[in-house]
Amino acid sequence: MSLTVEHDTERDCLTLHLQERFDFSVHRAFHDACLGSKQARSYVIDLEGVTAMDSAALGMLLLLRENAGGDNADIRIVNAGPELRNTLRVAGFEKLFTVH
Repeated sequence: MSLTVEHDTERDCLTLHLQERFDFSVHRAFHDACLGSKQARSYVIDLEGVTAMDSAALGMLLLLRENAGGDNADIRIVNAGPELRNTLRVAGFEKLFTVH
């Protein structure tokens, strides 16, 4: 489990860089970073180093979306490999998030 967080205070954008597996093992860190006391205006979820993700990861993304404003949330998922993009597509997440 590896999660690093960058906060661009000028743009109020929180970037989460995940590594290896995006699963329940990062739940606490993900929750603390995204759903802590102060919400950011926008979020970037960088999956460049992720090799696998499970339903817990999808649930965390949905919870973030809900807490960030639902349909008005500004959340971008970037650097997803072909397998992860396919998982996101099959789950219908390309309709809920901006996926690059």
